[in-house]
Amino acid sequence: MEPAGEQTTHHGMKRALVVGLAVAGGALLVAALAWLGHAWYESRLPETYSVMDYAIPDDGGAPMGAGHVHGTTSVVDLRGPEGTPQRQFTLTAQLGPVRLTSGRIVETLSFNGRVPGPELRVSRGDLVEVTLRNRNVEGGVTIHWHGVDLPNAEDGVAGVTQDAVPPGESHVYRFRAGQVGTFWYHAHQASASEVRRGLFGALVIEPASAAAPESTDIVVVVHTLDGTPLVNATDGVERRAVAPGSLVRLRLINTDSAPQRFAVGGTPFRVVAIDGTDLVGPTPLSGRTLVLAAGGRYDVAFAMPPTPVKLAVEDTLVGLALSSDGKADPPSPSPGPEFDPAAYGRPAPTPFNAASHFDRDFTLDVGRRPGFLDGRPGRQWTINGGIYPRVPMFMVDRGDLVRITIHNTTGAVHPMHLHGHHMLVLSRDDVPTSGSPWWSDTLNVEPGERYEVAFRANNPGIWMDHCHNLFHAAAGLTMHVAYVGVTTPFETGGAAHNHPE
Repeated sequence: MEPAGEQTTHHGMKRALVVGLAVAGGALLVAALAWLGHAWYESRLPETYSVMDYAIPDDGGAPMGAGHVHGTTSVVDLRGPEGTPQRQFTLTAQLGPVRLTSGRIVETLSFNGRVPGPELRVSRGDLVEVTLRNRNVEGGVTIHWHGVDLPNAEDGVAGVTQDAVPPGESHVYRFRAGQVGTFWYHAHQASASEVRRGLFGALVIEPASAAAPESTDIVVVVHTLDGTPLVNATDGVERRAVAPGSLVRLRLINTDSAPQRFAVGGTPFRVVAIDGTDLVGPTPLSGRTLVLAAGGRYDVAFAMPPTPVKLAVEDTLVGLALSSDGKADPPSPSPGPEFDPAAYGRPAPTPFNAASHFDRDFTLDVGRRPGFLDGRPGRQWTINGGIYPRVPMFMVDRGDLVRITIHNTTGAVHPMHLHGHHMLVLSRDDVPTSGSPWWSDTLNVEPGERYEVAFRANNPGIWMDHCHNLFHAAAGLTMHVAYVGVTTPFETGGAAHNHPE
């Protein structure tokens, strides 16, 4: 038994230890709360701001403005050409009812009262003029020309290249159709909501010389409207009459924010183009599943057989049935192995390749971590560890050859879309591409995948580079590629009424 004095001393030491631990714990709690409060405060965005205010310039390992820049240029001055347009269109954005082929009526957003909006077809070399009118879309609207490498002022991104068009007003876009292929247009103001609700349509740029008269060219736009899958405007199976022996091209466009899976039954087929660029030496495929990125496009071609052909959108009841009389609806084909563009087709020369000298070399790591996005707590998307808007801005000079390594460290798919440029895919998971040159503007990056891509910086401006799962983009998975010396007078945020995503 301890003497009383020693007991008193022992208990006193225990009390002192407990008090000390409590004080230290309290100090740690105060420090943690202070850190959280500071992180919350610093994450808040002002009522209006420029996308260039918070971004972290990344020079890609090269000095910025090395002999290429003289003064500054506003995106406003990077306009389409003047002159008399060969093709003119008017697209009116409006809120109102749309009737589906089943008879169901959906209150939604549309261009010209249709979902999808009007199919626009032009020829290469045409000067195209599109007037956007906003009838009654309260949040404002713009049009982005997805996959079209046009002048920056015509890119249609609210708060970056223009102000959103308010109700009762209009905006004119002008661009020279310099490419050939399958593209689409959609709102880029609050796009996660406005595209989902119906503000989109197809754009096809045809060769300057007319296609063979016996060919059948069909756009297949896939979308989920108010929970209902659609192929074009049909919430069932669209049927078309096609004469046996006809050359058929199906232009598949995925306007949803998730990948779509397609199967073709009844005939071998070839994938002849990806994201508006023709492939070299495509070979016949049978029983393959085509996984199309959100925002991406595949062109599929075949000769129509005497028997019906079915294009099915997996996990839905919608599709496209082709037959000689336009009445058949054959069974949907079964899913098969996934088509892989990395090894498909025949190699061909490209203006640069993996062995080229790159003026700038960037890393784009997509991740996720706890933090605050404009004061809202949660697990936030990150780019190179930063939470929007404190993410990199890749700085380039005109003429630079640029390489970007994209790495997805998350458990979600990210279709990365670069505006204003097409990227040459060099490798996937360190394995070089070995088929036809694969040019993409919307690259599906699966969990854990790593891609190397490259492009020539030949289109000055401030260009969005973002995930085309538009809900991810709205939650901060977006950044910009900016040419040195280019500025924007436009701001984003509530008071500016501009919300790019």
